[in-house]
Amino acid sequence: MNVSLSKRALLVASLALLALAGCHSFKKENVQPPTPLAKDFKPSLEVSRVWSSSVGKGAGETGLRLRPYVADGVLYAASNDGVLAAFDANDGKTLWSKKTRTHGWFGWGDKGRKDGFYAGGPFVAGDLLVIGTLDGHVYAVNAKDGSPRWEAALPSEVLATPAIADRLVLVRTGDGRVYGLDADTGERRWVYDQSTVPLLSLRGNGPLLVANGVVFFGSDAGRLVALRLDNGEKLWEQRLASGEGRTDIERLDDADGAILLDGSTLYGAAYHGNLVAVDGPSGRPLWSRPFSTFTSLALGGQAVYGVNDESQVWAFDKSGGSDLWKNPALKYRWLSGPAVQGSYVVVGDLEGYVHWLKADDGALAARERLSKKPIRAQPLVVGDMVYVEDIAGHVGAYRLGAH
Repeated sequence: MNVSLSKRALLVASLALLALAGCHSFKKENVQPPTPLAKDFKPSLEVSRVWSSSVGKGAGETGLRLRPYVADGVLYAASNDGVLAAFDANDGKTLWSKKTRTHGWFGWGDKGRKDGFYAGGPFVAGDLLVIGTLDGHVYAVNAKDGSPRWEAALPSEVLATPAIADRLVLVRTGDGRVYGLDADTGERRWVYDQSTVPLLSLRGNGPLLVANGVVFFGSDAGRLVALRLDNGEKLWEQRLASGEGRTDIERLDDADGAILLDGSTLYGAAYHGNLVAVDGPSGRPLWSRPFSTFTSLALGGQAVYGVNDESQVWAFDKSGGSDLWKNPALKYRWLSGPAVQGSYVVVGDLEGYVHWLKADDGALAARERLSKKPIRAQPLVVGDMVYVEDIAGHVGAYRLGAH
């Protein structure tokens, strides 16, 4: 059986168990209801919505975390139903928008084929935008107007945002492979094919991190892997989770969040695993502590912030991993990964609310509602603005002010 298809079928059970979609009946056995929001909440922080817009129908119920990308004052966003758009990041004005065609994204292909099931991306470097799809395609377009440049067909779905570095487009696929494609033509330069994808795995892949000639990512087997950028050769790997347990569910240990880099130190975490700090050049672990998560972490000041598998927000000392604070007020609200905006930590929840917590003690400071749809993608902070996208394609831009 095709690995990606097997993975996609089996993940239905695990996603239902975790209630990631935010649409399950909370009367079902073993599914915890979300913590109600305090009706008498008084914000200590003023937040203003600068603009809002939308892109297609968003990620829908695919379980994907489609996240926008900002480059040179332009916000790029995509939807799973085939819309790719560019907005002015300051005021939300639509600069261009492209919709896929039935006969293939470039206008040709098998009858009835539709290639625009966008899943991984977008990512922009210079005037090149790249994005992946559920049917294993990678598309490169001109970031200025959305006109097509090239396409590459890969054997498995592209769930993670690609990356661009040193004239290479780096792509991770659902079958555990990583590809280096020529940024000018899309031709394959190398492939890393040593990863093992467990039979049962969480839906999704973390984005690739490229730094200092090395590609870093967290694997579905709970490992942090380092590859050479120029040829895809594995340099080292470090375990983030043990993969132990009596059942397949207990043995789930995906590292589906982004790997973070601060100086020469890498930070990563896994479901049913640990939060680990690793020396980047050598792969040597610096410290490790138990922490189970299926979302990305965030760095700010002297802290690492994360949301655990019960949607409690945590802060850890990044030099040693000790607890700084924990806030359970949003427990079971199935939060997005956190982002750091100034002196605050930002998360989205299953009912379309955006929450701001004080970075120094975790106290809730403000909340706004983008929509009534779940926010699964990690908020994106650029300058003094934070951009949030829900599963229906609604995009909001928020700025902080004094209360």
